[in-house]
Amino acid sequence: MKTLLTACAALLSIGAAQAQGALGANYNEHFEDVDSRDLDKAGARWVRLFLTMPELDRIPAAEHGAVRTILKVSGRYKTILSLKFPRNRQDFPAPGNPEMARETAWLDQVLPLVMGKVDMLVIGNEPYIESRREDRDLDLNVYYEALANRAIAYRKAHCASGCRTHLYMGALNRLDLAINRTASTERWMAFVKATPEIDGVDIHPHLPDIEGSRIFVDYVTARMRPDQKFIATEFSIVRWWEQQMKAAAPAAFLAQYRLPPDARNWQVIKAALNAPFPKPEWDDFLAQSPWFEAHKHYLRDQMAIFRASGRLAVATYGFKQASSMSRNFGEATTPWLLNSVFASRTVRPNPDGSAAFGYAWIDDFRALQKP
Repeated sequence: MKTLLTACAALLSIGAAQAQGALGANYNEHFEDVDSRDLDKAGARWVRLFLTMPELDRIPAAEHGAVRTILKVSGRYKTILSLKFPRNRQDFPAPGNPEMARETAWLDQVLPLVMGKVDMLVIGNEPYIESRREDRDLDLNVYYEALANRAIAYRKAHCASGCRTHLYMGALNRLDLAINRTASTERWMAFVKATPEIDGVDIHPHLPDIEGSRIFVDYVTARMRPDQKFIATEFSIVRWWEQQMKAAAPAAFLAQYRLPPDARNWQVIKAALNAPFPKPEWDDFLAQSPWFEAHKHYLRDQMAIFRASGRLAVATYGFKQASSMSRNFGEATTPWLLNSVFASRTVRPNPDGSAAFGYAWIDDFRALQKP
């Protein structure tokens, strides 16, 4: 009887980790922003962070805030940790050379701490952005396959039976553009499909319009085994927001709040960052902006596309305006902060010090917690 119960518990754990169509909270590298008050207000059950691996040369993995935070919340929420190996200045090292040994050592620090404790471990963050275009050849694949195989071997040796941690490869970017569907991305998906220990692939559709996400979904689902799923730990139409930044802000809004009549959208956002607005003022800015108002149900609509595939395990959406989004904000700054469920930098905090909701996203986020 005890053996049967143990087996059932293991199956339940696996089922939870492979949740069909779940929506959670993405914090990227900003572990300092994780706040259970926000998560509980939104009904979120999943938390995603990424760990920038070269930082482990300065901070041991056991002391790194991303690792400590993901382990802290793993008892209360389902968790995803992506491992980021940036290669923006040099080509990928070959297996067996000292540089590869150094980077493999980063992985060796992390695996004993998180294996069996996080629900999903993603090998890679954005390999096809965190590298130079001229280096995005099969050397990239060899590098990430070596890291994945090392994680697979560690799990087999230390967390073989009913392991809580599922392995994903991640993440693919801008597959809506033909130039990014290459021999390397084909091999990426071939490795995913051929490797039984890999549960699927991560995608990051940050796009100018929602329709491009269908190309992502179709591309990866056609190249995986039937039992595999995709996750989308980042997604948005930030490239659409970006196109609006230099346009004139709504005239009625500027008059109502006595702002300069010639202000551009980016200048209104910068003003809110410099002196956070009351929530009604921030809401009015976005509600009176047709480019935003027409897309205020993007989150609902995007999740519908993901879920319609029948192959989504979990998606996590930008949850809180972070320091990296607001630093030196100008007309050319990518306005990631418009994606955030919580407007912690453009809106004054609540009386208890917690972050205020942003405009539009919270109701749909809550509704999407239902199966």
